[in-house]
Amino acid sequence: MLLLIPGPVVTRPEVRAALAHDFAPWDNDFRPLYAGLRERLLRLAGGVPGTHATLPLQGCGHFGVEAAVRSFVPLGGKILVPMTGAYADRIVRLAREAGRVVVPLPMPFGGPVDPEAVAATLASDPAIGHVGLVYSETGSGVIHDPRAVGAAVRGAGRRLLLDAVSAFGALPLDLAAQPEIDAVVFTPNKCLEAIAGLAVVLARVDRLVAGQAGSWSFDLADIHAHALRNGWGSFRFTPPAQVLNALSVALDLLEAEGGQPARLARYTANMRTLYDGVCGLGLTPYLPAKAQGPVVMNVRAPADPAWDLQAFVDALKSRGVLISNFYNTPEPSFRVGAIGAVTPDDMARAVVAMGAALDEIGVRRRASALAA
Repeated sequence: MLLLIPGPVVTRPEVRAALAHDFAPWDNDFRPLYAGLRERLLRLAGGVPGTHATLPLQGCGHFGVEAAVRSFVPLGGKILVPMTGAYADRIVRLAREAGRVVVPLPMPFGGPVDPEAVAATLASDPAIGHVGLVYSETGSGVIHDPRAVGAAVRGAGRRLLLDAVSAFGALPLDLAAQPEIDAVVFTPNKCLEAIAGLAVVLARVDRLVAGQAGSWSFDLADIHAHALRNGWGSFRFTPPAQVLNALSVALDLLEAEGGQPARLARYTANMRTLYDGVCGLGLTPYLPAKAQGPVVMNVRAPADPAWDLQAFVDALKSRGVLISNFYNTPEPSFRVGAIGAVTPDDMARAVVAMGAALDEIGVRRRASALAA
């Protein structure tokens, strides 16, 4: 099955094979593997040993985002969130339910975050201590610029939490060049092309405050303290050991491909093939080409009474292509991921399948109502 969602993604056979090896998490074969992973991920992010630390925890990306909010924003503290789409909305909910005060920054849907708007809002409210930014917003497909936003945050003397869940491993990141970043959150099952079950936070250790999180499970300071006490090969609670082994293999494959720049180049080529193909089918992309990022494409629902998202998904699945059966855009759409162990040839095959699926469910008017 060609799985074209923005995660979990298609994985290589070598990655899946790594799940077959059983580990005891305290065993001397596992500890070096885990310690080595922490070092490799920190290098990939341009982190500085001693300044930054790799702090994984079991679960999905939202677990990492919640841990970052709880661990770095004090109870009752303010966090500014540019409202970029569905995943910014989730930061808002996680922060509010953790007792933090959210300052939403309205943004035009489908456009990049304006650093000047961030700077102006920070200047108007000195009580805002942090900004929460989504790097790759899969709710829209837009890539936001953490360097430009980070410069505004740094200039205001504030701190940045970066949700890089669907960005890390493909989009550039240099923690050493952005000292304003307290935390970067990601998961292995996106651009690293590994397996779900783990959230990773790359954190500034000098900014961690013991006991601030208000949750033992989500306390990054406690995860860091555990590593200092027990060694970097020790996981605080029972780890997803097979997932970590698969991640090690996935990092081997990333390095063999040419690292982050090569992976971004492949995903960019995937998206170009997909975008051109979708337009060739008469469908309407949600974003103009200049705003379209390389991770996920949202396509406006055709203005045809025969259109039915689940029927379309089922018709595609019968042709060996699986996409999401939901959307996060303000108007109806469908979304197609361009990441994972896939190539432009796979994307071209998916476009052919989309055309056949539309014919099968009887969609003749393929442009959206807006385009019409």
